[in-house]
Amino acid sequence: MHIDIYLVLGSAVVGFLVGMTGLGGGALMTPMLVLIFGIAPSAAISSDLIAALFMKPFGVAIHWKRKTVQTGIVKLLCIGSVPSAFLGTYVMHLMGDSATAERNLEILLGTALIFGATAMIVRSFLPGRHQQTAKPLTLRKYPTIAIGVVGGFMVGLTSVGAGSMILVMLLMIYPNLKNHQLVGTDLAQSIPLTMAATAGTLLFGHVEFALTISIIIGSVPAVIAGSLISSKGTFQVVRPFIAGVVLLSGLKYVGLPIPALGVAALLTAVVVVVMTVRATRVDRPPEPVELVLLHDELPQVVAPLVAVPEH
Repeated sequence: MHIDIYLVLGSAVVGFLVGMTGLGGGALMTPMLVLIFGIAPSAAISSDLIAALFMKPFGVAIHWKRKTVQTGIVKLLCIGSVPSAFLGTYVMHLMGDSATAERNLEILLGTALIFGATAMIVRSFLPGRHQQTAKPLTLRKYPTIAIGVVGGFMVGLTSVGAGSMILVMLLMIYPNLKNHQLVGTDLAQSIPLTMAATAGTLLFGHVEFALTISIIIGSVPAVIAGSLISSKGTFQVVRPFIAGVVLLSGLKYVGLPIPALGVAALLTAVVVVVMTVRATRVDRPPEPVELVLLHDELPQVVAPLVAVPEH
């Protein structure tokens, strides 16, 4: 079994970005495998799904310890996502491995990447939820299950969606959830989803084990390192650049001509700059408030503190 050192290094870069920013790995790993290393989309998607099963538990453990996982939402999502993720891998199996099938899969993957990048951009312009007041959570059963069905199927078919589309759709129907609750809940539900998709890929025979092992060797330690660094500082300014790369990758997959891709790159650059400026403002800590006392007011403030009580 051959371990590709360059693939290990590339997977380490993606793993580090995932750990540092909390973004889903499917939107980064699969495009890297296909566009840079020339791996067939079906093999790239299947291997990425299995590798994700080793990457996600570390982030879930952190959020579970911090009690940011909404278990009620996770259960409802899994009702929809687990069977639909398995179905997604079966549909990919039915598509076959011919050149036409791989091209169709590229178009589907590109569409998923465009939706995922759009979801990242939309989320960056939504109001922050760090200061939301605590309110009782009312579970919306059927919309939540429907989100699981759509997200699970897309993950099983393209490996994209667990860390982007599902999270933004949750944000739409649970607007009172804080950011860390959204991320923790999305990560927790992605483990059973990924397990179902992994079972499907193993059953239907899309996996290249040498490729998968190379990804795991590079990405898992890097995810841990990125998570540890992220806990010491905020790296939200990295997300806009990742969203831009994912969007352009998706446009290339769907076959956008080079001139149009150049125009899209310019427009994307403008959006990335705006997102970066917003992220910088959000992440900037508040300036300390200084208490200034006028010289004439100082005795009036100090006197009551040092006065000796009368007996």
